Amino acid sequence: MSVKPQHYDVIRKPVITEKSTLASEHNAVVFEVAIDSNKPAIKEAVEALFGVKVRAVNTTITKGKTKRFRGRAGRRKDVKKAYVTLEEGNTIDVTTGL
Repeated sequence: MSVKPQHYDVIRKPVITEKSTLASEHNAVVFEVAIDSNKPAIKEAVEALFGVKVRAVNTTITKGKTKRFRGRAGRRKDVKKAYVTLEEGNTIDVTTGL
């Protein structure tokens, strides 16, 4: 499978948090993805960019919070995260980058 430029538009960046580290113990990796991307596109992008086999993709959308900045109301953006479960024997080292 060849790498297409739109694969880089689907996968934004890896999410490195305590929860994502716990997910990595179960052979899963967490990525921030484009808000309009779907599961088949995420699977295709991960397989093409990292050369691994994907077992499952679960997604979640976190709505942006309303926050105050210097007394003015502002709003954080909505974020979509993809929990990508890999087949046995496949790994992705997210610390090295793309």
